[in-house]
Order: sequence, then C-alpha cells, then structure tokens
Amino acid sequence: MSNSLDQLKATGTVVVCDSGDFATIGKYKPQDATTNPSLILAASKKTEYAKLIDEACSYAKGKGGDLDHQVDAALDRLLVEFGRQILQIIPGKVSTEVDARFSFDTKASVDKALHIIELYKELGIGKERILIKIASTWEGIKAAEILQRDHGINCNLTLMFSTVQAIAAAEANAFLISPFVGRILDWFKASTKKEYKKEEDPGVKSVQTIFNYYKKFGYKTIVMGASFRSVGEITELAGCDYLTISPNLLEDLMNSKDDVPKKLDASDANSLDLKKQSFINDEPLYRFEFNEDQMATEKLREGISKFAADAITLKDILKKKISA
Repeated sequence: MSNSLDQLKATGTVVVCDSGDFATIGKYKPQDATTNPSLILAASKKTEYAKLIDEACSYAKGKGGDLDHQVDAALDRLLVEFGRQILQIIPGKVSTEVDARFSFDTKASVDKALHIIELYKELGIGKERILIKIASTWEGIKAAEILQRDHGINCNLTLMFSTVQAIAAAEANAFLISPFVGRILDWFKASTKKEYKKEEDPGVKSVQTIFNYYKKFGYKTIVMGASFRSVGEITELAGCDYLTISPNLLEDLMNSKDDVPKKLDASDANSLDLKKQSFINDEPLYRFEFNEDQMATEKLREGISKFAADAITLKDILKKKISA
C-alpha cells in the first residue's frame, strides 16, 4: 500500500511544502512551495544559510544609499534568493511575501510586488513561477486585483480566515487563496475551552465552505488550505485544490499507511443550496461583514503583527551585518 502522502496526491490535491528550509523540501516532492517572513527567519538562523545572508548584504551595499535603504534592499534580495533556491528543487511556483506592514496600503503593496518580480527577473526567473503573497485585508485584495488584471502577476492571498475574504478574493481574480486552518482551530479552542474532532474542526469546516462556494459558482481561484496542526486536518481536506504542509507533517504523512479517501469533490458542490454574494465593489459592506466575524478580525490582526515583527527581526540581523 502507498503511503498517506502519495494517497493524498492521488486524490487530486496538489501538495505544497510550507517551509523556507529548502534543504528539506526536495524529500517530499511537492509541486510548489510557500514561504513567509517567519519561515525565512527560522531558516536564516541556521548556519547553512549564512551565505545567503552575506550575499544579500553584499548586494544591498552595492546599491548604495543610507543604511535603512540598504537594509530594505537586503531583505528583498534575501526573500528572493530563498525563492530562487527553492525553485531549483520544485517544478512549480514559490510564494514570496510582501512586507506585512504594507497590508493596509494598496499602492505600496503593488509597488513592492512589482519590485520583487523585477528582482526575480534579474536572476533569470519569470513571473510565471512566482506567487506574490499578500495579506487578505481589503487593501491587499485590491492590490491583488490590480496585479492580476494590469500586470499579469499571480497572487496568493494569505492570512485568510473568513468566507467574506474568500469571496472578495475570488471576485478580484486572485490566482490562489490560503485559508489558515490551524489558526482558526486555535482561536476556537481558546474561546470555547473544548477539543474538536477532526470531522468538526472549525478550520477544516471553513475551507470546506470556501471550496464548495468556489466550485458552485465557477470561480477559478485555487483554494490552498494552510497552517495545519495535525495530519487529521489535512486528510479531512483530501481533494482540496492545494494544501501547503509543513515538513514535520509531510514526514508524518510519508511514514503513514493510513487510508486517505477523497473528502472534497467539485462535482458535489453543484447540488448545494448556496447564496451568491458580492463584496469587491462595496467596501463598506465588506468591512461590516468582516467586522462581524470576531475570530477572523482577531486572527488577521495577530497574523499581520507577527509577520511584521519577524520581518523587523530579519532586518535587524541584516542591519548588523551591513554595519559590521
């Protein structure tokens, strides 16, 4: 019998590795890979990646300007260098994240995305292999709309916790969304003080709802479940378009022989009684409906703050290197 990871792939789910540690990615043969500032920060602390930090700092010094400008340049180059290394291992796309501090600034997000794509181009990597990762704020969703429509740049709308965000993202024609399964579960466990079986996991339910909505109404945006806490959360979403999975859970799946039947099927959505909604051209409605979801508003704020803080920590590391 094939292992659970191969069975998951056989359900039609594209497996993505959620890691900045490219030394381990190839083992699991994922199609794509995703990164974020937290993952890059964790990887950058390992001695085998010191060379990449040195190269990023050297690149930034060559660009000139004041120290803050050089640090910004070094961080962008470091993120892209990690992406380049990952793309040498995987056949598909890598997600590279826009600075979370731009999450409420559409123009700044677009400008940073274009800069990242230009950095990849300088390294001989075309935009077709890159997903620009942007937080699923109203401003982030509008940035993705501009990037997709005007520049042909594919976007991954991340830090997604609600169907309101998901519907607006699909209307913006985002290439892909990342609903955060485990972080939703975290919130409900803290709020209700109860444990959840995998079948009733609120994070799993959220992705199931979004998947069925997209398939029912013919949206092409890819649903990629993310932020998993257990193998059970993953196997309950077998058949989802994509799932991005951390190396430790990929290892568990590879070492397991448990059956992984298909749980999500696009054809099943056609018979569901769902109401179509629209938010992309109604900012007040979007903001009100999103505001009514306490879990989503709290987890989005928390996620943006964490990614921003880790980016600042990375910048501090780079600043010391450049100043030395």
